Amino acid sequence: MEIKSSSVIDEAIHLLSGSGDSECDYLPDQNHLLPSIEKLKEIVDLLRSIVFPGYFGEPVLRHQSLPHLIGVRVEKLYGLLTEQILSVHHFDTVNNGTVNAAEYAAETASQFIGILPDIRKKLYTDVHAIYNGDPAAKNHGEIIFCYPSIRAMINYRASHAILSLGVPLIPRFIAEMAHSETGIDIHPGAHIGDHFCIDHGTGVVIGETCIIGNNVRLYQGVTLGAKKFALDEDGNPAKDVPRHPIIEDNVVIYSNANILGRITIGKNSVIGGNVWQTKSVPPNSRVLQQKAVESVFTDGLGI
Repeated sequence: MEIKSSSVIDEAIHLLSGSGDSECDYLPDQNHLLPSIEKLKEIVDLLRSIVFPGYFGEPVLRHQSLPHLIGVRVEKLYGLLTEQILSVHHFDTVNNGTVNAAEYAAETASQFIGILPDIRKKLYTDVHAIYNGDPAAKNHGEIIFCYPSIRAMINYRASHAILSLGVPLIPRFIAEMAHSETGIDIHPGAHIGDHFCIDHGTGVVIGETCIIGNNVRLYQGVTLGAKKFALDEDGNPAKDVPRHPIIEDNVVIYSNANILGRITIGKNSVIGGNVWQTKSVPPNSRVLQQKAVESVFTDGLGI
């Protein structure tokens, strides 16, 4: 019995170690660095402590020490981000082999840090949008500390900026960290304007090619998704095809609404809860769920 068990285990180890089955062999290329999930988590923690110091990371004991504190965190962020960008360089189908990888990683990390003040400004507008739209929010500090949408938006706005710089893979890591933490799933490729508010947030999905204007409010369970996928000549889903909604300025979408396909929700519109919307609507529209049809049967009628 021991001999048989040993042989079964040895065979399993052989198969799991990559025995040449090309359909199942997803072992990483050992000739390249790979990104570190632990270091990417550290990057996210640093980002949060830089844009909202005191709310995330170590406390700020004296305002006079803030420039030094931010400087130390930025320097650490620069080193970690440079390393992680270098680790995904071989996933870059545009620049791989055409540039000096180490120089490219350092320059890209520097460019991202240069964008951080703009990211913080946008995040401030998101905090204001929540405060102005939610009576339960008593002050801005409560929103930054407690609201999952702010954590999700820090990750989204950072990952979107990194993606815009041409960095592969890392933006998805950062976005999925927020997804796991908050239940809010925002693809880093989506374009989201200022003063964006997700109320409650659990179950919100925003697809890769979404375009969202300014002053837009979503409630929990909203899906801004694709209706169907265009296929390429091999029958696989075509990449980079606009397939998600365009949401114009000042739109409110209530809980569990599904807005699907490359349609436009015109500015100043309201989409009610549980609506299934697959056609564009003009500005100033009100789209509500139809009333339930009630039927009463007696004496067995209707069976």
